[in-house]
Amino acid sequence: MGEVTTKKPRKERKENAERRRRQLLDAARRSILTHGLARTTLATVADEAGLSQGVAVFYFKSKGGLLTETLRDLYEGYESQWMRALEGAGDAPLDRLMALLAADFSAEACGADVLPVWFAFWGELRFTGHYAEVAAEFDATRHAVLSEIWAQLLPEARSTEADQLAEWMESLTDGYWQRLHLAPDSYDRQRALAASKVCLSRLVPDLLREPPA
Repeated sequence: MGEVTTKKPRKERKENAERRRRQLLDAARRSILTHGLARTTLATVADEAGLSQGVAVFYFKSKGGLLTETLRDLYEGYESQWMRALEGAGDAPLDRLMALLAADFSAEACGADVLPVWFAFWGELRFTGHYAEVAAEFDATRHAVLSEIWAQLLPEARSTEADQLAEWMESLTDGYWQRLHLAPDSYDRQRALAASKVCLSRLVPDLLREPPA
């Protein structure tokens, strides 16, 4: 009679590992919302996830490793969201710009349970090299996409101007995100989106063919 093995198939082990990792990353966000970034630890995250601290150590080794991967996961989710918006917008540069803008003010990007996590990490970028590296990687991808769109919208502009317009649009979004974060009871995402459209329409008049929503 052959030996009975209880070892799980590789696919099942991989799926279980991915599920545990997802649990911990989601729990890290909840811990940051509850405790703040400084007081989030492997223990608070494990407790949020309903897992042992040993499991958190196994997957992420340290608090720094866990938080760095939490920031990366936050950026990956954001990038996936705005890329999906671009794919659904077609090839017209104005439609692509509007798709990006709408995605930026969606609940998925800057809802009440997301903005505090963004700002918690951004407050540490200057002091934590790993965080800065993650942010720079994703910011470079988005900046390149925005620069390309602006170059198509304003073909007479120099490449440096397209870069500057991309930076300006990023700053515009960041500014409204900050306002939404600091004054959530007096400002909302729809108002921020409408105001952004008005600002952008000064450069691209066709943008407001219809009243801002």
